[in-house]
Amino acid sequence: MGNIFNRIRNFKLPTKHEIRVAISSFQKKEKLIFLGLCAVLIISTISILENINKMFMVEVPMSGGSFSEGIVGTPRFVNPILALSDADRDMTSLIYSGLMRKSPDGSIIPDLAEKYEMSPDGMSYTFTLKDKISFQDGTPVTADDIIFTINKIEDPLVKSPHKNNWDGITAEKIDEKTIKFNLKQPYTSFLENATLGILPAHIWKNSPIELNTANVNPIGSGPYQVKKVSKQASGIIDYYDLTQFKKFILGRPFINDITVKFYPNEDELVFALKNGDVDQISSITPENAETLKETNYRVESSILPRVFGLFFNQNQNQIFTDKNIVSAINQAIDKDKIITEVLHGYGVAIDDPIPPNLIAYQKLNDDVKSSHEDGLKKAQAILAKDGWTKGPDGLLQKTTVDKKKKKVTKSNTSLQFTISTGNAPELAKAAELIATDLTQLGMKVDVKTFEIGNLNQTVIRPRKYDALLFGEIITHESDLFAFWHSSQRKDPGLNVAMYTNAKVDKILEDALVTVDEKSRIKKYSQFEDEIRKDMPAVFLYSPSFVYVVSKKLDGLAIDHITNPGDRFLNVYKWSIDKDYIWKIFSK
Repeated sequence: MGNIFNRIRNFKLPTKHEIRVAISSFQKKEKLIFLGLCAVLIISTISILENINKMFMVEVPMSGGSFSEGIVGTPRFVNPILALSDADRDMTSLIYSGLMRKSPDGSIIPDLAEKYEMSPDGMSYTFTLKDKISFQDGTPVTADDIIFTINKIEDPLVKSPHKNNWDGITAEKIDEKTIKFNLKQPYTSFLENATLGILPAHIWKNSPIELNTANVNPIGSGPYQVKKVSKQASGIIDYYDLTQFKKFILGRPFINDITVKFYPNEDELVFALKNGDVDQISSITPENAETLKETNYRVESSILPRVFGLFFNQNQNQIFTDKNIVSAINQAIDKDKIITEVLHGYGVAIDDPIPPNLIAYQKLNDDVKSSHEDGLKKAQAILAKDGWTKGPDGLLQKTTVDKKKKKVTKSNTSLQFTISTGNAPELAKAAELIATDLTQLGMKVDVKTFEIGNLNQTVIRPRKYDALLFGEIITHESDLFAFWHSSQRKDPGLNVAMYTNAKVDKILEDALVTVDEKSRIKKYSQFEDEIRKDMPAVFLYSPSFVYVVSKKLDGLAIDHITNPGDRFLNVYKWSIDKDYIWKIFSK
């Protein structure tokens, strides 16, 4: 061992002269081999160092780049308190910001607000604004702008679609940075209300809000601001050029510019994408989405909180008072076929009134999924046990037995009803598939389709339908009150199943004012249990939001969006350009 250490201690690198002499002694072939080995050593060393370097590096977004997006529709009110169309809401999502902001993961985070405090009884919320927040024209955002926005929402002359959410809530200015909201009762959706975009009072206060030019030339405090508005001679807007708002309080957006173009229909929208006029499009039909995906476009999707189902009107057709019949209908409908053939996989089958991902709880009593053939057999067994048999015409008839007279009779009526729905291709096709399934069971089912305006006016509002194939938009669990509370059975209420259950009414009323999340979730679980027992509807599917996205785009997050405009919730984190830096510098 000592000899080894002595040799190491006495080891010396050869001098340049010694190396030169050694190399000069090589034959030609030996020199070529030596030079080759040296080249391999150099290349290997560089490769090893490069790999080591990559181990310590991470990809990060950089400022720069641009993209264009196509939208169906024409914006008229790029104004958060008046926006009704998807085009309006998309633009307000990009240009405005609120006290709070929804995150793609479903949580609500402070935006213009530094913090908020809720009173122990849930009857008031006090918000403190951040320092150095400003609108895109450089004017500071103050408590006065918050008060102005809320007052305009509550003004009946303005006719804001958000008025119902703010009725009974008063806004009180404490100082330039502090606002207190007083509620008549606890309201679990209030923080979501606070995500509404804030108007700059100095822009809007001197003219009627619906006539102000800022409706099409908006100024907000959101991630992007208007650089240019292009209009046709008729005044219709062709496109907006937007640029990053460098003082956006949640951080300067990475992407420099966004162009938003508007098209009259989906066909022209898809053509613009294929023609290269736009990089991205959204809210297209599943059929178009599947076609684009097959041709190598990047298609992203996310389940929306929508509940499509068959809602039964027992007042119009008495057969729906029989739970056995409704249970058989539920078993016989091939929901998976609707997902496959109508939605092309862009959706999920459901069995409950609360859409997936809306509330974070495990649903109870989930049935094991069975095949359509098994479902059809179960449906036949349910009806047979209840005395229904097929007659010569293939339709089900009820067999009854008079035990005293020992007489067997058959009813003259068969199981028949009409499905009313909109004339959108997806709804019409889904209704036909349902009718086919139920005809196979022995029911007589007719389908009536209506233009959406006529459906609302002549069918839904007067409640003139047997069964309604309809979709409910549920952005928050509090929306369930409008669809299922007995007080909402008549127009303009949305209880299209005409459902009445005193226990459900009490659950929904209590849930509206229950601030504690765990307690509230428990109540909605009880609500679902009651709906399962009564079966006022057969729940079919929740569709997906479909987004065709540029392949160069990073940072997109649409996992928990509730409406199409929510795709822009984290637009300030999207990026196109990127760089690599050492991990220690990325913190």
